[in-house]
Amino acid sequence: MSLTAAIEPGVLRRYASDQIVMLAKLVIENAFQAIVEVGTGAVFGYESLMRGQERIGFDSPIQILDEAERTGQLFGLEQMTMSRALAKFATLANVRTATLFLNLDVRLIPQGETLVGGLLQHMKKAGIAPSSVCFEFSERFDNTSVPEFGDLVAKLRGAGFKLAIDDFGVGHGEMKLLSDYPVDYLKIDRHFVSNIDRNARKRHILRNLVHIAHVLGTRVIAEGIETEAEFLICREFGVDLVQGWFIARPTTLINELKPSFPHLQDLGKMARNSQSLDEILIRKQIEVLPTIRENDSIDSVFELFRRNPRRAYFPVVNANGEPRGIIHEYRLKEYIYQPFGRDLLKNKVYERSISHFVEMAPIVGLDSDADTLMTIFANMESSNCLIVTEGTHYAGIVSAASLIKVINEKQLKIAQDQNPLTGLPGNRAIHDFMQNAGRDGDEIRHFCYCDFDNFKPFNDAYGFHLGDHAISLFAALMRRYFFAERHFLGHVGGDDFFIGVTGWNLDELREVLDRLLADFHADVLEFYSAEDRAAGRIRGHDRSGAETMFPLMRCSIGILEMPEGLVIDNINRVSTSIAGIKTRAKEDETGVAFLSLGETN
Repeated sequence: MSLTAAIEPGVLRRYASDQIVMLAKLVIENAFQAIVEVGTGAVFGYESLMRGQERIGFDSPIQILDEAERTGQLFGLEQMTMSRALAKFATLANVRTATLFLNLDVRLIPQGETLVGGLLQHMKKAGIAPSSVCFEFSERFDNTSVPEFGDLVAKLRGAGFKLAIDDFGVGHGEMKLLSDYPVDYLKIDRHFVSNIDRNARKRHILRNLVHIAHVLGTRVIAEGIETEAEFLICREFGVDLVQGWFIARPTTLINELKPSFPHLQDLGKMARNSQSLDEILIRKQIEVLPTIRENDSIDSVFELFRRNPRRAYFPVVNANGEPRGIIHEYRLKEYIYQPFGRDLLKNKVYERSISHFVEMAPIVGLDSDADTLMTIFANMESSNCLIVTEGTHYAGIVSAASLIKVINEKQLKIAQDQNPLTGLPGNRAIHDFMQNAGRDGDEIRHFCYCDFDNFKPFNDAYGFHLGDHAISLFAALMRRYFFAERHFLGHVGGDDFFIGVTGWNLDELREVLDRLLADFHADVLEFYSAEDRAAGRIRGHDRSGAETMFPLMRCSIGILEMPEGLVIDNINRVSTSIAGIKTRAKEDETGVAFLSLGETN
C-alpha cells in the first residue's frame, strides 16, 4: 500500500495546502488532448490538462487551483504547469504547425503580464512562436469584471498569442466577452453537445452559435465529443474543430499522440466523395490576395498598399497561416499623411504594431454553402469580404460582388438541371435535398419514390406524345397535393419522380398519396381507347421482344421514412434501402410500400 493511500485525503490536503507548488512539482503531470480539424481529421493542436492532483489529496484540478488561490500559491502553481506544458509541447514532431491551448485562470489576470512575460522567455528558448499558443479564458468567473482584463487581452494579441473562450454557455459573461473582445476560438461546452443528435433544442442553439461566431470571425471548437452522431451533427452545423473521447482521450505519454485520426478521415470521405455545386462555384470566385503576417513591419504594410493602389484592404495571418482579420488602408491614412506619422508608428514608446490595426472579419470554410455565405454577408455591418479557409488555413477572400456571381451561377445551374417537360428539379437538386434532410433530425422525414408501372407498353402503343402527357399529368398532380414550401418535388427522369416531405406522420402522408394515386389512375384511363379500357390490358412487347399482354398503367410509390432524431451524414448509404422499397412497391397490390430506416439500424 502506498503512503498516499494510507493517509486520509483530508489530512493529506491539509499537509499539502502549505506546500502545493513543491508537491505539485513531484506529482502533477501535463496531459495533452487532441483538438482536431473537423473536415480532415488532422490534429490542429492540444489542450494541456492537469493530472495527478489526487496523489496529494485533491479530487480535481479545480479543487487544487482553488486551494492554491486560498493559500496564495496560484501564481506559482500555474507558472509551473504552463512552463512544463510548453516544455512538453516543444518536443512534439508537429510543434511548428500545432497550437497549444493553455487555461488562464481569471484570478491571475492582475498578474497576467508578469506570468506571460515569464512564459515568453521559456518560449523563446524553446523556439515556440506566440502564434502556436492559445490562452483559454475560463468562464467559471467573469473575466470582464477584472479591471486589468482589457489591457491583458491587448498585450496578448499584440504579442501574437491566440485567445479562446472556454466552456461557452455555462459560465459568466460569455456573450459580453465575445462581443467586446477579439477572440479566435469559441469552445462550446460539452453540455450543448451531449446527445445533440436526439435533442432539437440543442441543435438550434449550436447552429445559431456557430453562425454568430463565424460572422464575428471566430472559429468554433466543440468540446466533449463522445459519439459518432455528435461528431456528425457538429460537422454538419459548421463547427470547425472538435475534441473529446470519440477522437482521443487525454494522455500524458507523447508517443500516444497522433498526427491525424483515420476514423474521422473515413467519415469525411463518405460524406465528401465529391465537391458540392456550391463549393465548385465558390472556388471559382475566390480571390487569393497577398497576406500580411502579424509580425511583419509597418513599413512592409505601407509598401504592400503602395504596390497595390486599387486595393483597400489585405488579410492578416499569423505565423501558422491562420487568418486573424484584415487591415484597411483608411486605418493607416492618418499616419501616412500627417507629419512624422510613419516615424510615430515606429517609435517603440508609442508601440503601434500591426495587431493594433487588425479588424476581425467573418471566416468561413470552403465547404460552406452559398446560402450560408449570403446570410453572413447580410448580417455584416462594415466588413468588405469574407475570409475563406481550407481546413484552418487562409485560402483567399470572397467579396460581395463575387458572392452575387456565385448565387446567380447557382440559380442558373439549378435551372439547367430542371426537367424541360415538367419544370421540376433534377437529380442534383434531389440529392442535395436528401443530403440536407438526412443531416437534420429535428423532424420526421419521408422520401417517396414514384415510378410508373407498364409505362413502356403504353408509350409504344400510343406514342411519345401521349406518354409525355401522362408524365406532365403526374407532375401537375404532385404540385396540386404537395404545394407547401417545405415540400420538395423532383423529376428523376422519364417516368420516375421524387417527393420529399418533412414533418408529416405516415398517416397524413398516406392519405395525400392515396388521393394523388386515385386521381392519376382515373385520369390516365382517358388516354387509353375504349376497347383497351374495357379489356383492362393492352398488347405489347416485353424486354426480350416477345409479344404479351400488359395491365394498364399505374404508379407505384416506395416510401422511405427517416424517424425524428435519426441523422445520416451520407445519404448514399441508404441506396440499398431505396432499391428494395421500390421493388416491393411494384410487387404490392396497392402499389405502395413502406420502410422506416429506424427498423434497419
